[in-house]
Amino acid sequence: MADLKEKIANANKEVLNRILSATPTLIGMSTAGEDIPGMTKKTILHSGPPVTWDKMCGPQKGAVIGALMYEDLAKNEKEAEDLAQSGEIIFSPCHHHEAVGPMAGIVSYSMPVWKVKNKTYGNMAYCTINEGLGKVLRFGAYQPEVLERLRYFQNELYPIVKETLKLVGEIDLKSMIAQVLQMGDEGHNRNRAGTSLLFRMLAPAMVETNFTIAEKVKALKFFDSADHTFLNLTMPACKCTMDATFGVEYSTIVSTMARNGTEFGIRVAGLGPDKWFTAPSEIVDGLYFPGFSEEDANPDVGDSCITETTGIGGFCMGAAPAIVQFVGGTPQDAINYSTKMYEITEGEGNTYKIPALNFRGSATGIDIRKVVQTQILPVINTGIAAKKPGVGQVGAGIVHPPMDCFVQSLKEFSKVYANG
Repeated sequence: MADLKEKIANANKEVLNRILSATPTLIGMSTAGEDIPGMTKKTILHSGPPVTWDKMCGPQKGAVIGALMYEDLAKNEKEAEDLAQSGEIIFSPCHHHEAVGPMAGIVSYSMPVWKVKNKTYGNMAYCTINEGLGKVLRFGAYQPEVLERLRYFQNELYPIVKETLKLVGEIDLKSMIAQVLQMGDEGHNRNRAGTSLLFRMLAPAMVETNFTIAEKVKALKFFDSADHTFLNLTMPACKCTMDATFGVEYSTIVSTMARNGTEFGIRVAGLGPDKWFTAPSEIVDGLYFPGFSEEDANPDVGDSCITETTGIGGFCMGAAPAIVQFVGGTPQDAINYSTKMYEITEGEGNTYKIPALNFRGSATGIDIRKVVQTQILPVINTGIAAKKPGVGQVGAGIVHPPMDCFVQSLKEFSKVYANG
């Protein structure tokens, strides 16, 4: 047992080093079909662990319907539903394809994606463009205006941003995330500072591109109106950071947390990327928009808690006290959430730091042993999707993974490494 304990300690130290030494970098834009491994014209990626059409939640089904119409694989809702359940469509988690997606997480062949590379370890991660708020695909909406926006992304916005990034060059996302934590963001649900920094970086170069003034103004106005744009960059930044932790034998550090609106799933560094440990998703405890209540809420959904897995998001709420106006609680609650996470993690960040905690590095490296031993669950702040497709976001709040995910993974770890 002493030998096993030492092996785990060494493995977790290595995993923490991989997290802290990661260099997530925005290197450009492409489309899912061009760059995401394994994509075909009839592949639909989704958030969370694997799920079949019949078990998908309402928002995810709605987003699939929208994606099939967007790709011109179906003319209407009925055709899309028939195709979705025909067996012709390949449904697969974003996480199995070097990708992440917020909320329903739907990614289809023609969608533009941000390209992020962990330059320390060479692995990639991809994420779509954030649609903004209101009726959007990620919340299961598929009205004509939703599809019109997606086609605007593909045909007009994407070419402009792709050309702009060629002029700007590579962008160090790790440095940007570190900055936004000093500016009131936490990297998950509050992204105003991050989107503002990105806007400042892109705008001068965008002006220099050869697109028309009207096209450039429209693009800049869109980014100015979409405060969550930066979320779709923090997510792949965290994804390529955490993917580099797989393959470290004996490590008990969580490499992935994700949810599909039906189940919550985790993956563990020492158990590899093919093993998911799942349990039913929880209902988010939060604040609801006028006219909505918990009765309207879908269980927890989305890949965005890859941010918490990396040590930001809910783990850095102490850096973003204003977030409590969105998710509930008080500024002291935000600090308490951040402080409590040190009890279940391997170490502290060397770049992502919390000013209100005397610039202490954020709690980093969730250890399944510590979660089970202390009965303290990781904290996640998140949006709340309506369970009915097409309604959209109905609130925001705080949620935790099911404890059973960690218990299952620890039992499996014990079986795999039983002989030390």
